[in-house]
Amino acid sequence: MKRLLFIGDVVGEAGCDFLRAKLSLIKRTHNIDITVVNGENSARGNGISKASAEAILNAGADVITTGNHAFRRKETLDIFNSDNVIRPANYPDGGVVGKGVYILDAGMYSAAFVNIMGTAFMEPLDNPFACMDEILAEIETPNIFVDFHAEATSEKKAMGFYLAGKVTGVFGTHTHVQTADECILSAHTAYITDVGMTGPEDSCLGVEKDPVINMFRYRAPARFTEASGPCLLCGIVVDFDEKCGKSHKIERIIVR
Repeated sequence: MKRLLFIGDVVGEAGCDFLRAKLSLIKRTHNIDITVVNGENSARGNGISKASAEAILNAGADVITTGNHAFRRKETLDIFNSDNVIRPANYPDGGVVGKGVYILDAGMYSAAFVNIMGTAFMEPLDNPFACMDEILAEIETPNIFVDFHAEATSEKKAMGFYLAGKVTGVFGTHTHVQTADECILSAHTAYITDVGMTGPEDSCLGVEKDPVINMFRYRAPARFTEASGPCLLCGIVVDFDEKCGKSHKIERIIVR
């Protein structure tokens, strides 16, 4: 039996600092074998930069997933040349750097990590369900974990049920609020609609509250800035059988 830790969207410098301060203890406390972190908002002003990717990896992550802000910083696109920093697999073929799948060689076993993005209320990428079919046809390991970066709860739920029994875990990201629906689907697949975020807690999804409030109140454009103050770290811990890819337990964690 192995144990995976998946940490939700890290937001800005504060999120990176908090991850660095807490991750080592979390891994020891929960006896973690593999750590995955969503880092698409980890750079100041969102997106992911070389510095923020290095901060996450140096903190103890084995894999970094991203999402709709993956290519926000054109000057740092070379970070996706690293095999363990992945972007949504359903970007159209040709002209897009990086990969959407990473196979981790852990010696006695291997594990596949897939980054995929939803299309409901998001960019019109290739169909994520059809893309998953193509990916699964090529992966040989039974240990398959999917970061489904999507806006709509219904689309995330649908993907979870679609992949039930086919993959080890489906973990929703993007909305930054941890949901309380963690479960094991079809007695095989660990699932949660959203893992949550890592960053300033007294905020609107990691950014200062007042500009967001004013945007909704006055319907006027607003410039968002990274919030400050005490942080929280949201994640999930999954126990899985590395011989058959079956999940046995999923547990939410919040560290403040």
